[in-house]
Amino acid sequence: MPEQFSLLLPVWAGDRADFLTEAFRSSVEGQTRRPDHVVIVRDGPVPAPLEATIAGLAAASPVPVDVLEGARNVGLGPALDAGLDACRHDVVARMDADDISLPHRFAVQLPIIESGVDLVGSGLQEFGDDPDEIVGTRTPPVDAHDIAVRARFADPFNHPTVVYRRDLVRAVGGYSDFALMEDYLLWAKMLVAGARVANVAEPLVKYRVGSGAYARRGGMGQLRAELAVQRRFRELGFTTRGQFARNVVVRGGYRLVPEALRRMAYRRVIATYRG
Repeated sequence: MPEQFSLLLPVWAGDRADFLTEAFRSSVEGQTRRPDHVVIVRDGPVPAPLEATIAGLAAASPVPVDVLEGARNVGLGPALDAGLDACRHDVVARMDADDISLPHRFAVQLPIIESGVDLVGSGLQEFGDDPDEIVGTRTPPVDAHDIAVRARFADPFNHPTVVYRRDLVRAVGGYSDFALMEDYLLWAKMLVAGARVANVAEPLVKYRVGSGAYARRGGMGQLRAELAVQRRFRELGFTTRGQFARNVVVRGGYRLVPEALRRMAYRRVIATYRG
């Protein structure tokens, strides 16, 4: 039987009102299978135009919308955990405030969840200023075994594309406050817990790549987050000592190389691209 599901969409002061409008409409009004409920998490105060956009989208939505208004910015992980608590349904789909869902996204992903899978993601298409000008396609591993193998080295899911069962996410501790790596850590915890996982190779989301995308993947802050998540993986028994050493050298080194080299390494080693 078809299950009802909630859409979880976080917003913060750095988001743009026009991008949010496109993200919301593409994931709700534009879907051939619409979510049954939406939770917009406002992570701290936002500019007045963005506040007005959130209110307008909620008022005009064809499905119920709950808006959580955080008094201060707490970061993505805690904001998403609060949003999960407000979701009315066990099945939850993620969406970011500056991306675009393709019209058949949920019509493809929900039957996979309904078949018994706990977590399913998809491929995505990257674009710059024009959603019709695709600059890259990121294709994840599809088979559960390949996902598990890939996860020991790199994030096997494109976070803005995932749909999952909230009960399992909460059972493993949710996202938690693990800045920059909250989603990767969550997938690892779910895999350790025996989650049934899958990906759809087909791109179902268009992902906005702004200027400075590769610069933000480097630096000491990213290195500290990388080392912290690798230590956490070892504590969970998710990686072996050899995998830990490899990841510290390869992924840690990736955070410190020049941006041009980081772009090349990301597209060839860290993520999988085609086209």
